[in-house]
Amino acid sequence: MASLRHDWQVSEIRAIHDLPLFELIDRARAVHLEEHPKREVQLCTLLSVKTGGCPEDCSYCPQSSHYQTTVKSAAMLQVEDVLEAASRARDAGSTRFCMGAAWRSVKDGRAFDRVLSMVKGVKALGLEACVTLGMLEEHQAQALKEAGLDAYNHNLDTGPGYYKSIITTRSYEDRLVTLRRVRRAGITVCSGGIIGLGESVDDRCAMLRELSSLTPHPESVPINALVRVPGTPLEELPPVGPTELVRMIATARILMPKSQVRLSAGRAELSQEAQLLCLYAGANSIFYGEELLTTPNPGEDTDRALIEQAGLTAQAPSVQSPAQAATQPPALRELPTQP
Repeated sequence: MASLRHDWQVSEIRAIHDLPLFELIDRARAVHLEEHPKREVQLCTLLSVKTGGCPEDCSYCPQSSHYQTTVKSAAMLQVEDVLEAASRARDAGSTRFCMGAAWRSVKDGRAFDRVLSMVKGVKALGLEACVTLGMLEEHQAQALKEAGLDAYNHNLDTGPGYYKSIITTRSYEDRLVTLRRVRRAGITVCSGGIIGLGESVDDRCAMLRELSSLTPHPESVPINALVRVPGTPLEELPPVGPTELVRMIATARILMPKSQVRLSAGRAELSQEAQLLCLYAGANSIFYGEELLTTPNPGEDTDRALIEQAGLTAQAPSVQSPAQAATQPPALRELPTQP
């Protein structure tokens, strides 16, 4: 059984990351098959429920009010529109529905109450519910838990030493405080980061150290490749090489054996072969649908073909609506057939 450690040092992580590529993949694959023998992929859909106008200055983000991009501020979606999108996602094969609001932090009031209603509605559809809303207070995390929230996404983005080069409007500790509040409320943690921000390999390994030091490890670890958006400060950076992403996924799998390692943003620029290698090296979850908040993602048909070609199956839903529970026996959920 793969050992669960929370005391990895950057030098140890760097040594794993820099192994000869095939040796690294072999090691990660062995851990993956030991801890996740069903060879399933969780399909997750992400919807922006409040877009643009964010006061944070995250250098990679087209939703920041600090930059001139094609993303415009939009009013918060109505609950019924979100639930309609969640229903479509469920019917297409997703088992987790994630809702993102471009906020610095959650404010009590009508908008937050609307999010709570969204969470309750998504749960009633038989989906896992996840939100990413910025920084949280203790009582807000508890309110989300009482609404039925399964997971809260709050990425660390990069290592602590490079963080101020990317974001100046909040601190690394702000991020960690929110994760602690989420955990204390009994909500599972979804936290990962982005590579390709101009950081060093040691910065990447430092981010993985922070994630693997959390007790318990995050249940979900998204590994994103920078999507270079015109108008943001990072638009001219070079693309992330496919093997860079494979190395990060394989290293994350070794450090956090039981976590869902999520192949996330940046897939639209990856070849099918590169994505298959990421799945082989330890990724067992993808964001599913043509858009991730405001950036492009492969279409559902493309992803169905990818999963089929890999010989994998879509993960069965872990929760059911009362109506589903009454009429359906437990079974592995199959991907919907293509029209």
